[in-house]
Amino acid sequence: MENMRGALLMVASMLGFAAEDAFIKLMTADLPIGQVILVLGALGTGVFALAARARGEALFARDLLRWPLLLRSFCEFAAACLYISAIALTPLAQASAIQQALPLVVTMGAALFMGERVGWRRWSAIGVGFAGVLVVIHPGTEGFSALSLLSLGSVFWLALRDLVTRTMPPTVSALQIAVWGFAALLPAGGLLLALQGDSLQPMDGMHWGWAVGGSVFGVLGYYALIGAVRVGEMSVVTPFRYSRLIFAVLIGWIAFGEAPTLATLAGGALIVASGLYTLWRQTVAMRAEGRQSRTVRR
Repeated sequence: MENMRGALLMVASMLGFAAEDAFIKLMTADLPIGQVILVLGALGTGVFALAARARGEALFARDLLRWPLLLRSFCEFAAACLYISAIALTPLAQASAIQQALPLVVTMGAALFMGERVGWRRWSAIGVGFAGVLVVIHPGTEGFSALSLLSLGSVFWLALRDLVTRTMPPTVSALQIAVWGFAALLPAGGLLLALQGDSLQPMDGMHWGWAVGGSVFGVLGYYALIGAVRVGEMSVVTPFRYSRLIFAVLIGWIAFGEAPTLATLAGGALIVASGLYTLWRQTVAMRAEGRQSRTVRR
């Protein structure tokens, strides 16, 4: 029953994030990308700051100024610039398909830099996943667009963010991390405005409605994600993360008229399949280690 609840929360979380992406795409059609990042950063920072204060958590403390949180905030900075640009300039399904490689990159990073054991089967699955990314962006063909590299670049920054998060001191709460993560979007938006030579544009009620809608769905997705990983077993709940690609394809097709290409569907399927296999092999390895430790104790 708990696993079912966790799975439903994970699907709800992915729907929330896909809806957030749609609102962002609507905003970037009328407003500079840097301004969109600024607005979302301000709204997100405000929401999570109020939530943290309501729970009596400090927004400024010694642990919040240590290198893990500062590096994590920079990763949010870089990933936001790249991914929101990808949403604005490329089809939603393509940007989302590439994002599904994130768990594979995290696994690779954990093996290379954190000493986690990854067998040849999982390395092979990671290779298949990257082959799927190549299918999605199809470099060297007429359909290739360098803009698709924006989403790929964001994947590596997000993977570094997730790896750094593992090193965060236990005294730093999820709400405090969220406040600083959204706060990092403020300089990111300002930098993009300056680099692109854009200026702030007036926002009407519709623009603010999209901004609030994106923020609401983003916050709901964030909380649903936390609930999913706390309620259900990770091996059961995590595969439902890939439902985000289904939602992105449907939203992109229905709301923006972006019919998914065969390359996006085929490459996305490869990425998802390799991710699921990697997760299954990780579960098998953890169970084997558990049996070994119980045998040693006996």
